[in-house]
This record gives sequence, structure tokens and C-alpha cells, in this order.
Amino acid sequence: MTFTPNRRHVLGAGMASALALGATACGGGSGGSSGGGGAEASAELTLPTYQPIEGLTPDLPGNEQGLHNVYLQAPAELLQTTQKPPITSGEITALTQTFATPSPPMADNGFWQRLNTALGGTLALDIVIDAYPEKFATLLASGDLPDLMWVPPNQGIPNIGPMLESQFTDLTEYLSGDAVLEYPNLAALTPGSWRTAVVNGRIWGAPIPSTPFGQVYLGNPTVWEAVGGFQSASAQEFLDKCIEVLIPGKRWALEPFLPNAFHMFSQWFGVPNGYRINEDRTLTANFQTEEYLETLEYAQKVFEAGVFYPDLNLAEGAQYFANGTIGAMVEVGPRAATKARTINPDLLSDILIPFPAVEGRTPHHNMGYGTVGFTPFTKTEDEGRIRELLDLVNWLSAPFGTVEFMHKNWGTEGEDYTVTDGNYVLTESGQRDVPGLRGALEIMTAGEGVIYNSIPGDSEYIYEKEKELLASSQPRPITGLYSDTASSKGTELNTRVNDVRNDVIQGRKTLDDFTAAVKDWEERGGKQILEEYAAVLPADVPATAPNR
Repeated sequence: MTFTPNRRHVLGAGMASALALGATACGGGSGGSSGGGGAEASAELTLPTYQPIEGLTPDLPGNEQGLHNVYLQAPAELLQTTQKPPITSGEITALTQTFATPSPPMADNGFWQRLNTALGGTLALDIVIDAYPEKFATLLASGDLPDLMWVPPNQGIPNIGPMLESQFTDLTEYLSGDAVLEYPNLAALTPGSWRTAVVNGRIWGAPIPSTPFGQVYLGNPTVWEAVGGFQSASAQEFLDKCIEVLIPGKRWALEPFLPNAFHMFSQWFGVPNGYRINEDRTLTANFQTEEYLETLEYAQKVFEAGVFYPDLNLAEGAQYFANGTIGAMVEVGPRAATKARTINPDLLSDILIPFPAVEGRTPHHNMGYGTVGFTPFTKTEDEGRIRELLDLVNWLSAPFGTVEFMHKNWGTEGEDYTVTDGNYVLTESGQRDVPGLRGALEIMTAGEGVIYNSIPGDSEYIYEKEKELLASSQPRPITGLYSDTASSKGTELNTRVNDVRNDVIQGRKTLDDFTAAVKDWEERGGKQILEEYAAVLPADVPATAPNR
């Protein structure tokens, strides 16, 4: 089967998209509000001064571009970054979410109780399992808000700019420039993380870092070893390998979630990461480009070959990947290469490095959002209260290797965890009490991530793959930018385009149908989204040439 790019389908200029291809609950997406567009305010803002914590020495060093620090074993001595418990008023309330199995409530949770003792008061969390935007909206409408409310980047919360200005506290004077140095764990957050907490040129909360690497294709090495491994040199070679490993009715090359697969393919063809910045500082949407349509034609051919698992609603993807029923699946970030070990202890996943789809094309790796949003403070003029909340968020944002990090993420040694062969292991009660609460805490506050695995060689492998991905990385040009129209209409508009794209991949619609869907997107608000993002585009974001 030979794939030849077709140049006949070219969409006109003036279209854009906030399309988040294959976004997970915390892994990507875009949206928000410019609230009338703070282009001048954004230019004047000084981001918090970046100052890593002194005394933390990783075995392999990371960098500001996204390479993670590596710790090969648990640190022998923990560093304390705060001088006193942060809660002085008795209680602080917060709204957050968990994607893990919920932990027992505070009254029955020894880990939570011991955390409160370390904090100096009660951290009362309202932990949402499902439907977070609905809970968020209900609280806003009630006017009875908790002290802290996590704002996710990709769950469609509308009109973020006006909402922040009316309901939350502007923290710019407390956090911009050197002012942040009063809070050393917040100063240790990178500029890239802080950009996602800026709206209308003001800082509204502490960002919650996640992996900046975006999605990666993981391969089960035992599936691909007979065809020379998972790595490929062209789109055609990848498809040929997928066909070779296919055993009809028994084994399939790829998981069936088509948006994720399309996102991976698009990187090989050089589709821009969300938007292309033109020389005249206008924006071109990824789905506006010829490269996007070439990817769509290729995705059709892959689907026609029957190499995707046939049930598009497969719920057991992780298990099927671990046992070799499925050869490849998409996860967020290189650190996910070890996830399958929880099911198959012998499986370290291969991480596919983007390659040129066709001769002359420059592939790239799409960097992700880099955070899972930010956590603003309910509006108050009480500076003492603001400082107390900043002290708490600073304490909860302590990085790996600190006393505060261990209290928040593992608990108390001997009660919630033990150290075995230089690594942390949850006790029986810790397995019950810690994971769900830790997930909720990490959603609303976190330090910069690290690579830390107990199996020798895993961390070094991930570290080297991160360096390879960074060599071809392409950041999201609209990270930290907001559009009112994207916030109010973006989810609906993008869903229309995504649905047609998925139908085209499956052969139910044509490329002409897709072109029509993009034109409809433009007429319903897409052009306005494009113009609003361009209006607040920083001057230091470079133009990007077509990749052909």
C-alpha cells in the first residue's frame, strides 16, 4: 500500500481553531477569555522570577525547556523549604477534583489528619469526582465560594477573564518579578508554567505543572520486535509495520481512539501545534493547512487497513496493550512509559520519536499545555488572608525531595509509607488513604515534576527520550493566551469539526465535507477566535513557515 500526498485540497486563509487534538482530562486543550484583550497589559507584566530551590541535587539535571530532573533513588535527606505551618486562621476551604479512586473522608483518613497537623489547621477539601464544571458553576452562582477554587485549562469553563475579575483576587503585586521570592516553592515554578496563570496581563493564581511534553505514542516492544521495532522512518513504513503485526481477530497494531492517532500522525506531516504564526502576525489554524489534509488522507488509509482495534469505545485499552493484544497506544508524556508495569511488571514501553512522513518534511513533537490550570483565591481585600493563602499554596507546591512534598504526597514515614531499598512504599493504610487525596491535592497545587522510578534503568531511559523529543519540540503558540469567543463557543465549534474529521477517517464522509465543516467553523465564530488570539500574541513568539 503506497501513500502519496495529494495537494488538491487547500483551505483558504482566515480560519483558526482552539482544537485540542486528543486532549485528556489534564493533558491539553485551550480556551479561556481575553476579557476584552489585555495586549498592552500582557506586554507590561513581569513574570515571577525563576529561582530553583538550592540544596536539591538531582542525579540527572533537567532544564527550563521541559527536561525533567531525575532522581534514581529517594533522597537520603529531605530539605525543608518553609519555617512554620501555613494555616493560622484555623481552616481553609478549597474546591478540587480527583481522577483516582476517592480516599476515605477526613474523619476516617489518618493521612489527611496528619497532613492537617503539619499544616497547622484544617484543609477542608470539596473533592469532585465527575462533572467539575457543573460544580464550579453552581458554586459561582451561589456566591458562597471556598477560599481556593481550581480552574482547569480544558473543561470548558466560560468567560474566565470577567469571572476572575469579579470573583477572585488579583495576585500580581504579590507574585510578579522578585515579589515571588518571598515564596521559594512558587519561585521554583518555571516561566512556562506561570504563563498559563496569566489572564489579561494579570496573575490570578499559582499554576499546577504537569508534563510539558504532550502526547506520545507508546509501543509494546514484544509486538513490534518481529518487524524491526516500533521506530519508523516514514509514514509508509509505519503503516507497513502495522499491517505486518496485525493478526485478524487476535492482535491489532493500534488502539482505537482516532483523535489520539491523528494527533500522532499530524506531527510526522508537520501540522502546526494548534496554530501557525504567519509573517504578518496573523494565525492559521492547524486544520486550515495542507499538511493537515495530507494527514487526514493518510489516516483514512490506516483505518482502511484494519489495523485499529475495531471497538472504538474500548475500555480495556491499558490491559490489552500490556498483554500485547494492542501494539501501541497514546499517553501523555514520556514518563507514561512505565505505566504498563502496574499490569505487566516486565513491560517498559517504547516511545516513538517523530519522523518525516514523506521525504522533505520536518517532523516535530507537539509540546503540551504544561500545566493542569491554576488555583485562584476568592476575592478578598484582607492582605493577611491573602498572605495566609499564599503561604499554604507555597507549602503545597514544594518540589520532590522536600519535607513538605513528602507530607503531601506520601504522608508520615511508618504510618503511611516506608522506605524499602531506597524507595518509597505505601503501607496498607497508606494504600487506602493516600492515592485519592494525593490526586486531589496535586490537581490544585504542585511543584515542577521529576522522573523518579524504582526500577533500575527506567528513569535513564525516559530522560534520554525526553532529550530526543525536545530536539524536535514545537510549543503551543497560544499557551497563556485567552479568547472570549473560544471560551464561550470553542467547545461547540471544535466538536463539529472533530466529528467530521473522525467520520472522514472512517470513510463515512469526504475531504470535501471536512473543508465545508471548517468553513462553517469560521462563519460561526472561528474567524473571531483567530483575531482575538492574534490581538494578544506576544511579539517574541516567532513566525513559523509552512512545512512542505
